[in-house]
Amino acid sequence: MNPVSVGSPCFDVTVRIGCNLVYEVTGSASLLLNAEPRPDRGHRIVAETLSAGGLPEQRFHDSHGNAVRRLRLAPGTNTIRHDAIVAVTSRPDNADLPPVTPETPAGLPAELLRYVLPSRYCDSDKLANFAWQQFGQVTHGLPRVDAISAWLHRNVEYRYMSGRADISAWEVLQRGYGVCRDFAHLAVALNRTFNLPARYVTGHLPDIGFPDPEGHMDFHAYAEVYVGGQWFTTDARFHVPRIGRIKVSCGLDAVDGAFSTIFGGATLTHFQVWAYQVPRGTVGVGDPIDFSRRLDNQWTVRTEPAY
Repeated sequence: MNPVSVGSPCFDVTVRIGCNLVYEVTGSASLLLNAEPRPDRGHRIVAETLSAGGLPEQRFHDSHGNAVRRLRLAPGTNTIRHDAIVAVTSRPDNADLPPVTPETPAGLPAELLRYVLPSRYCDSDKLANFAWQQFGQVTHGLPRVDAISAWLHRNVEYRYMSGRADISAWEVLQRGYGVCRDFAHLAVALNRTFNLPARYVTGHLPDIGFPDPEGHMDFHAYAEVYVGGQWFTTDARFHVPRIGRIKVSCGLDAVDGAFSTIFGGATLTHFQVWAYQVPRGTVGVGDPIDFSRRLDNQWTVRTEPAY
């Protein structure tokens, strides 16, 4: 956590994000697609396209404000591709947010009360005893949020490809390992035990100023905690302020953050995600993916004049 004085973000880094999804359909099927970035003060969309082969669709915003498309899939092969050029700031997480004092539950806006309650994957009621024993002596507010993140980072093993769709935060704590989704669920659940509103967030996270030797590009899950009138990012998977997060969705837990929810006889047969820094003006949406243009995946942060 590194909140300092508030300022308008300076968008001095360009990122390309997107995904390519292929579904094979037998019979009838539809899906909810949740892959387009939300409006956010931390980024600005420069160009964006989503192609779904002309499938019938309905667009709406869900109860958390996420932009969702309901697509009716056709029998056979269905290809969906999202591609966007996004301007972000080279400042790390929370750098433009002020010091704050946490609210009491009685002072929270009514619409945020749902974010202090247990949910399907964030079973905070089962974690209350552990949370108070481990973090009860830590100062309430951001110090406690940070202590929870640090403990999870040190004590839960990140194990690639270990994710399960049916496992809750309490179960992850018992087994001691997981993927980013599991770290996010635990962070959300533990903060909720202290009546700190916490929500599950999915999005893109390029490797700006943070080399990733494995090179995996995927949708990333983390958490946001509401303290003193602001949502602060907390990411126990890395536990360091990161640069260039591009939020796609948020909600109570992974139920609200799934990039797709399938109804009927459809199978995801191809899945590719990209999120990497590019030189401004050299790449357009729809161009072939070319990682030779990649500027991130190194400790040096390369910036350009602000948009």
